[in-house]
This record gives sequence, C-alpha cells and structure tokens, in this order.
Amino acid sequence: MDYLQGLNPSQRAAVEQTDGPVMIVAGAGSGKTRVITYRVAHLIQKGIDPFNILVLTFTNKAAKEMRERIMKVVGNEAKNIWMGTFHSVFAKILRVEAHHIGYPANFTIYDTDDSKSLIRSILKEMQLDDKLYNANFVYNRISAAKNNLISAAEYQKNAQIQAEDQSGGRGNLGQIYQTYSQRCYKAGAMDFDDLLFKTNVLLNQHPEVLYKYQTKFKYLMVDEYQDTNFSQYLIVKRLAAINENICVVGDDAQSIYAFRGANIQNILNFEKDYPDLKVFKLEQNYRSTQNIVNAANSIISNNKNQLKKNVFSENETGDKIKVVRAFSDNEEGKMVAENILQDRSLQSLRFKDFAILYRTNAQSRAMEEALRKLNIPYKIYGGTSFYQRKEIKDLIAYFRLTFNPNDEEALKRVINYPRRGIGDTSVERIFIAADQHQKSIWEVITTPQQYLDGRTAAVVYPFGSLIQSFQVLAKNNSAYDTALHIAQHSGILKDLYEDKSVEGLNRYENIQELLNGIKEFSEREDIAEKGLDVFMQDIALLTNDDNDKNPNADTVSLMTIHSSKGLEFPQVFIVGLEENLFPSQLALNSRTELEEERRLFYVAITRAEKKLTLSYATSRYRWGTLNNCEPSRFIDEIDPRYLALDFSAPTASKSSGDDVFGKARTAWSQPQSQDIFTKPKPKVVPKTTSILPKAHQPSAGFAPSDTSNLQVGMEVEHERFGFGKVINLEGNKPDIKATIFFKELGQKQLLLKFAKLRIVNN
Repeated sequence: MDYLQGLNPSQRAAVEQTDGPVMIVAGAGSGKTRVITYRVAHLIQKGIDPFNILVLTFTNKAAKEMRERIMKVVGNEAKNIWMGTFHSVFAKILRVEAHHIGYPANFTIYDTDDSKSLIRSILKEMQLDDKLYNANFVYNRISAAKNNLISAAEYQKNAQIQAEDQSGGRGNLGQIYQTYSQRCYKAGAMDFDDLLFKTNVLLNQHPEVLYKYQTKFKYLMVDEYQDTNFSQYLIVKRLAAINENICVVGDDAQSIYAFRGANIQNILNFEKDYPDLKVFKLEQNYRSTQNIVNAANSIISNNKNQLKKNVFSENETGDKIKVVRAFSDNEEGKMVAENILQDRSLQSLRFKDFAILYRTNAQSRAMEEALRKLNIPYKIYGGTSFYQRKEIKDLIAYFRLTFNPNDEEALKRVINYPRRGIGDTSVERIFIAADQHQKSIWEVITTPQQYLDGRTAAVVYPFGSLIQSFQVLAKNNSAYDTALHIAQHSGILKDLYEDKSVEGLNRYENIQELLNGIKEFSEREDIAEKGLDVFMQDIALLTNDDNDKNPNADTVSLMTIHSSKGLEFPQVFIVGLEENLFPSQLALNSRTELEEERRLFYVAITRAEKKLTLSYATSRYRWGTLNNCEPSRFIDEIDPRYLALDFSAPTASKSSGDDVFGKARTAWSQPQSQDIFTKPKPKVVPKTTSILPKAHQPSAGFAPSDTSNLQVGMEVEHERFGFGKVINLEGNKPDIKATIFFKELGQKQLLLKFAKLRIVNN
C-alpha cells in the first residue's frame, strides 16, 4: 500500500485504526486532510463498501478536495462515498425522507436573505417595532434556538427564555418564531438551520428511519469536530450508536465559532461518550517555521481548557516575528503596504503570497486605502457572493417557483419583475384571499377568477400560466435548456439587455455566467441526476468559501481571521493588535470568552508559513472620536525569544522584578457553563503588565499654545506623540513646518497650523 509510505508514524497509526471510536487531534499544519483522505481510502482498500462510508465536512471545498485525493488512490469508487457538508448530506436525506415529517421532497431551502425577508413581513403584519424587533436579531434568536433543538412550542413554554424576552421588552419573540415556522412549513421551505433541526426531528420521531441510516453508515468520519454545535453532535451520536465506528478529527486550539453555536465541549468531552476511545495526536507542523510554531505554542499554553499536545516543526528556524507600532490606523496601513512592496521586490514574491488578517471587517478600510495608493492589487474575502447578487437571486426565484410554487418568498420577489402590472396592492389582495378562503397562494394565482376581482384576476392569471409552462418544460429537459428558457421567457434577459448602463451590462453578464455554470453542470459525468432542481440544491448549500472564481489571481488577500481558517500564506500581517479590539472588548466578560479570542489569535498566527508581522496603532478613530490605544495582551503572551520589536524609538526600560513580557498571570476562577440564552455576569478579565510602549497620556489640563512665535530649542508637548524638542523650523506663515525630536518616537515633521502643540518652556 504505497500511499501509507509517505505518512509519519502518528499519521499512519491514525489511518490504520479503522474500527471503533477514534479521535485524531490534529495540530495546525499537521497534514490533517491527508490523514482523513488516506483513512477513507484505506477503508475501501480493506473491502468496505464506499456506500457505507459517511464523511462530514464544513465546506464543499474541503469535501471536493478530499474526494479528488481519494480518487487518486482508489479510483472511481470514491464517487460512491457519502461525503459533503452537514447541510448538503442531510438535505439529501431529507429529500428522501421529508414526507415522514410533512414536507414535500421538493422543499425550498431558504437562504439568510429569504428568512429575514419573511421575518420582516411577519413583523409588519404583527405591527411590531422593527427597531426593537430588528430582523437580524430575531433571525439570530431563532437560529440559536434551532441549533439547541428548541422548537417554537418549547421556546414559548420555557420560563427562563420567556423571562429574558420580557425583560428585554421583546415578549413577542416566541410568537414570531411560531409564525415563522408555520409560514415556512406552509411554503414547503426549510431554512439552513432546519436542515439539521428537522433531521434531528426525523431521527428522533421515526426510529425506523434512524435504524435505516445507522445500518447504512457503518463508518463515520467528521472533520473539524471542534466546530460542531449541539444539533450536529446529536445527529452524529445517533447515527454512530450501533456500530460505533466513528472517527472525529479536529483541534480544540482552533475552535473559534462559539458565536454561531459551536461547542468546544464536544471535542473536549468526546472520551466521555466513548470510554474505549483511541486518541492519536498529529503534532508535527509541516506548514510553518520553527519560530512561528513555537510562538503559537507559547500563546495557546495560556488557555487552561484544552487538550494538551506538543506541536513542533522540523522546518527552518525562520525569521523572528516582527512587532510593528504605528501612530494611527492609517499609518499602520501605510507601513503594511510598504512592507509588502519591499518584500515582494527583495524576495521575488507574488502579491498572492501576502495576506492581511484583522479582527473585524471595518479594519479593512485603512488597509485598502494604503494598498490603492501604492497600486497594489488586492481582494477582500467575504464580500458579496455571486449567488447573492440581485439579478442572480431574481432568476433563481423563477427556478424555485417552477419546482415549488408554494414558495412565498420567491413569489413575492418576481411576481412583478419584470413589471407586469401586479403591484403591491394586487399582491396584498392575493394574500388576503388565500387567508380568507384557506387556500394556498398558488391556488389563488392559478384560479384567480374564483377569488379575486376582475382586474386583479386579469393581470395575475398570465403569471400563473407562465410558471405552469415552466413546470411542464422542466420535466423533460436538461437543467441548461430549462434555465435558458426561463431566463428568456420570464423577461429577465430582455430587461437586463435593454439596460445599457455599465451596471446593466454587468448584471446581464452575470446572468450569462450563471447559465454557463448550469451548462457545465449539465455536462458533468460524475453525477447521474442533472435536472435544474438538483443544480439549485447544490447552489443553495454553497458555503462562503466556495465562490472564489479565480483563486490564482495575483492579489494580496484581505480577510477577517475567522475567514482565514483553513488557509495558509507565505507572509501574513495580523493588524490591529490592540486591547479592546483584539481581544475584543465584547470578549472580556469571562475566561471562556477570552480563551476563544486567544484561540482566534492562534489560528491567525498559524496561517503564516515563512514570515509573520504583528502590528498595532497607538491611536484609532472610533465613532468619530480619536482614542488612545494600548497594545494587545496577546503580544505580551508570546515568548520574547521569538519576537523582534521594530519601533522607531527605544521602549521603556524594564522595571526591577517585572517579567519583560508580563508573564505574571492573574488567577481566574473557572466560570460555570452558560445556557445559550443566559447572559454571563459582567466581569472584565484584567490584562497582565506589559513594557510595550503605550500611547502618551496628555498632561492634566492640556491645551494647545499659540505657536506663532515658536523657536528652535523650545520644548513642547503633543497630545499623542508626547514630549519633544524643536530642532528645525522652515517655510513661511501660515505653512511653517516644525521638525521635532520626540523622546519616545524619534523625529517627526509637523505643520504648525494643525499640530496642536503645548509649549512647555521658552
């Protein structure tokens, strides 16, 4: 078995242990994907039928990469493995089994926009304040409930949840959840959370269905297990209950998705579910230099709630991690951009070798401005997905109606696009008639003369007939032929073609690109079913990282740290390393929250292969106010042996008895586990001491002086730069420039009319 020869001893042991419960703790850059793919290939080589293997991932991209690698070992048999994201695999099962829980096999999958649109409609109907009941808040509340398997009925019966809603002035949340669930059911639709929630309902209430899939999936593997939520945990546990041939792979040090329901306890407590568990630790990092790996280890060692492992690297020692201080976020961006140009030139690198990571999306502005000024091409990850663009969603809404005419959100989107005289008043009459006669919206539209006045019926009937003609066509034609016909006869192509603006042309080209994608889908040889409904299911389940149309473009990558997980780059800049920004001010209420922020920093560090730069600003605008900033505690937590401080002036001297990087730790009590609907008690986690330079604190009563008679040799104070001495003056009033040597920062040149200096002495 040649494929086993390239594995290190730990990897090989994990691959060959095929039976019983197994946990593979995979450190960053340790070859996790290789182990998963070879383990599946090894199962098939041992004679296990691929149809009996289930592999669950968190992205389609990961599943596609694994399947391709497995095919290289076992050939086309890899096509028969049940492999995909949690949502795609269980959507596939629900298509077959949904009738058990009262759903049609052709149920629509609502994306986030569909769900929020429906919520806004419900809020309007209930005449609720959409500021108090913000659609995003309501959506997230319902999502959290579903991920914790709390139904609408249970939500309204739970005294603790109801008390919290009442105290927040949102006592109608339970009723909104109930109405939302009913409307989705009536429309034959499930949202993303339902795909897991309804799977749990199905497996719990129908033991014959559970047994069917327990006996089918004799071997289960779960990637990124540290990112599973309660709903996913229960599904996996139920499916593995008979055979217990379950293998989970993950790294607790990279658990960073608590905000979307991930529960790190799933991996920390896995042994409690399976006492005879075999644990394998992949500890050799093949990605990064020794300095980067050692720095990451020194950071994560501060977390108490973790599975212990000793990650190491046998790569070159590499450069020390550079720590850069800027005076503002704009200067920080300028320094990063200049560093990229310099290193690209000196080391013959490409722009795609660089990544800039930040804690929040808002931080991209300063970086973008700096890159643009130096003509550095860049791409921001996490922007508008191709499938979220208006024209794409419009055409897909027609596709959705073709296969599920009860889809209320799709109907509202296109019933009058392109314009056909069915205005808001007519739509309202349709909904009222459906409610009064206890009929579906579709029944009213297809037989409008029975329920609507003459004029409304006259404009509505042709639309119903149009959708019916699409339904007939779809039964006997390929995905591409059906899609092209709908694009032409719906009027969308004509409407966009007639818009000769640049935006109109782009939208028309986007529709063409969608049709190209459907054509490509229609010609795929690796799938048997090629109908338009199958294509729609594929795109409905795309994850955020699946839409990169040109991954080989030579551009600098900008992204949040959350978006960077799973990626790697030769050079990485982690910017905005300031207290209350990273770690976030919102994450300082408990040790649990702080430890997740530290894991996020660990993920950021381990994206770097060759060189890592950390930067922070001593001042940053927030909500229009300039704030002084303090360096992040995370910089202090890195062992100083792996750091190279790059400041323009000497740092403060070390106080006697102080550890140079603040190694004294504050003892924290272990917080009690929190219910997802219970807010933790405010308790700010203190920051340890640091000798990294802090922003200057202006003298009491600081006020700028009249500098019209400023002279060389005078001592001055600047609000941000501190105390300095004037060493040169040049130019004429009112544009005199002063060169000042500041004690902490070195030489700076300032325009006096803007400088706001306080003259200390004459």
